[in-house]
Amino acid sequence: MALNVILNLLAALALLGLMYAQQRRHASFSVRVFTGMGLGVMLGAALQALYGAGAAEVKTTGDYLDIVGSGYVKLLQMIVMPLIMVSIISAILKLKGINALGKISALTIGTLMATTLIAAVIGIVMAKTFHLSAVGLTASAADVARGVYLQGKVEAAQAISLPSMLLSFIPANPFLDMTGGRKTSTIAVVIFSVFIGVAASGIHGKQPEIFATFERFIQVAHAIVMRIVALVLRLTPYGVFALMAQVVSTSSYADILRLVDFVAASYSALLLMFGVHLLIVSGLGLNPLRWTRKILPLLTFAFTSRSSAGAIPMSVQTQTQRLGTPEGIANFAASFGATIGQNGCAGIYPAMLAVMIAPTVGIDPFTVSFIAPLLAIITLGSVGVAGVGGGATFAALIVLSSMNLPVALAGLLISIEPLIDMGRTALNVSGSVTAGAVTSRVLGETDRAVFDSDADATIDSSRQAA
Repeated sequence: MALNVILNLLAALALLGLMYAQQRRHASFSVRVFTGMGLGVMLGAALQALYGAGAAEVKTTGDYLDIVGSGYVKLLQMIVMPLIMVSIISAILKLKGINALGKISALTIGTLMATTLIAAVIGIVMAKTFHLSAVGLTASAADVARGVYLQGKVEAAQAISLPSMLLSFIPANPFLDMTGGRKTSTIAVVIFSVFIGVAASGIHGKQPEIFATFERFIQVAHAIVMRIVALVLRLTPYGVFALMAQVVSTSSYADILRLVDFVAASYSALLLMFGVHLLIVSGLGLNPLRWTRKILPLLTFAFTSRSSAGAIPMSVQTQTQRLGTPEGIANFAASFGATIGQNGCAGIYPAMLAVMIAPTVGIDPFTVSFIAPLLAIITLGSVGVAGVGGGATFAALIVLSSMNLPVALAGLLISIEPLIDMGRTALNVSGSVTAGAVTSRVLGETDRAVFDSDADATIDSSRQAA
């Protein structure tokens, strides 16, 4: 191993040690997360300044940092399916009837799809405001290669229809879906868990002893899974540090400047949609400033990890321990929000991309005949978008191919994709948490004492006995 790489890793270890000392002093979870983010930015910027984004030293250092960053995300993904299963089954056993389950599902999904429609409108408006157009953009070799790759994926995207997408939600093999083997595995596990919960509730009166045994088993499983969640979430500041260092050290500032208009338009749209979430929260009677402060650590993780699915455990913890949303509703919102109605990946991004590409084939994107079908396709196509890296690309392929637009031009944005995807993922997670809040408030289930508390919730249980 080169001496420079060893020195880089020693510097990273020293920063990790500083963060561990901060944890030992019982600094709040929010403070530790933002410290990790700040130190990650500093290390990444230093690596790029010393070696350059494409240097071998940066790549090798990044490979070792990936053990911490991607390793943390994998640990979160490890507990997603068990958390969904035990939490949803437990919630159904506590529900007073199947009607409550139907209301939760309808309100959550309805909110997610409605906000995605609003996000698409904002994306179109921002594309108009910043005069975005793919006409005249030059393509690098990487852009061309990406365009060819996207073109090869068009057939798969065109084969997707709403009936086939809805059919894919049914867990024909629930054990396969527990491995996350399909794009719609998360929803499939939710459905399977609902069946288990409803079936168990059905024997409550007929076989009370068996029901009591099963209920006790779920209680034990739930306690163990939540303890695992707490242990993994303790690692959040370290994961954020490593992920942020990698992103900053490998970002090409020249490429960002070349497409600065798209970056500015994207983040303007994302911020406006965050504002819409805050308006919804205000309409629910919740303080938007308090809301923002309470979800910032969650959004920071989503921003750095770029994984809506990986954020599910932390989202559930944030909703229950900081926002006062009941666990059952929180799990439905986090799980559905990772695959349905993603405001950033399935709303803003494909809308802006379609408006940007349309002029290259002589289409005026600001006519009713173009915008109306575009919004309909985006809203319906937002069902089943994967909550992992690449979900936005798949959503864009569905929209562009349905609108008969050249999908290869989407490859022009490959160089800034990670930068844009960070903001999109944070918005996706914000949208799912907002959907949970809407559902909880409408059903009168929100614990206002938890939401109104100024105490920094021990979201990672770092002060509990190990």
